[in-house]
Amino acid sequence: MNRLKTFFWLCSGANRTILNNCPSESSKYVGIGATIFFTGLFAALAGGYALYTVFDNYWLAIFFGLVWGLMIFNLDRFIVSSMRKNGQPAKEFLQAVPRLILALVISIVIARPLELKIFEKEINSEITAMIQEDMAAKELVVKERFQETRNRLSAEIQTLKDEIAMKTQSRNDLRRIAREEADGTGGTMKRNAGPIYRIKKADADRVEAELAELIATNTPLIKEKEQALAEWNGREKAELAAMEESQLTGLASRLEALDRLTVKSVAINIANWFVMLLFLVVETAPIFVKLVSPRGPYDYVLKTEEYGFEAFHYEDLAKVNTSIKKRSSKLTDEEIEYVSGKLQLGLDKS
Repeated sequence: MNRLKTFFWLCSGANRTILNNCPSESSKYVGIGATIFFTGLFAALAGGYALYTVFDNYWLAIFFGLVWGLMIFNLDRFIVSSMRKNGQPAKEFLQAVPRLILALVISIVIARPLELKIFEKEINSEITAMIQEDMAAKELVVKERFQETRNRLSAEIQTLKDEIAMKTQSRNDLRRIAREEADGTGGTMKRNAGPIYRIKKADADRVEAELAELIATNTPLIKEKEQALAEWNGREKAELAAMEESQLTGLASRLEALDRLTVKSVAINIANWFVMLLFLVVETAPIFVKLVSPRGPYDYVLKTEEYGFEAFHYEDLAKVNTSIKKRSSKLTDEEIEYVSGKLQLGLDKS
């Protein structure tokens, strides 16, 4: 138990010698040290998970996660241990503001990767939807690139076929008219109206010949354009088949998926904020404990120790100043004697 207490004292950045002489402060600094330790532990877990999504390697993630956790632990320890209780709440709060801002940033950095882990199942489902949306967007781009040419070829083929259909309909109509003229059911309504029948039969034969010529002309064109259309469709299918699903497994993709989830779901958004606030409270707790707690024996003893070193410093400065003044005075006397000697020598010569 004593070893655990000593370890948490070390984590708090407190002076263990002073704490041994201030048993009433022990629990407070054990709590502060434990909070700093677990903040560093959470930072290591969060950093390891975040880096695993980047490197996809357990050993690298463990190594860099530990480095990250130790860095956050050391930073938190410095933030708390550098705060001093001087009995002036306003001044203490102003000193704590930069530390609180830094703690806020640290809590956000720690909380974000852990949020990704907490909502991992929901994020994976959202990433699947993102992959499908990305594939649909890519397919749309490919189809739009082929659509214009495909529409043009289809329209040209349809035009050629319509020409044949229209000519075929015209021939059929003329044949029907000639037949009705021959049997007296149409036209002049007289059977065996030879001259008129022959005229109408000639019109039908002429259109028949034009139809045969049009079929001979358009059929190769239709086949050519149908073949071009089939090749164009084949190229489109090949490009669509060659497309691969996006591998949205990186950290940025998971962050984007979490942001989309918070927009879609109020429950996830609230839970996300609660997780963020939880880590914010954990990260700033040691600072607030230092702020709201009254000055205790540890603070007084620490102030005395620091004041003692400060007094020694000023004493050393005073000694140095005194020494400098003495040397300055001594040099001045020597200079006076030297000048006097020179003057006396000059008088003797004269």
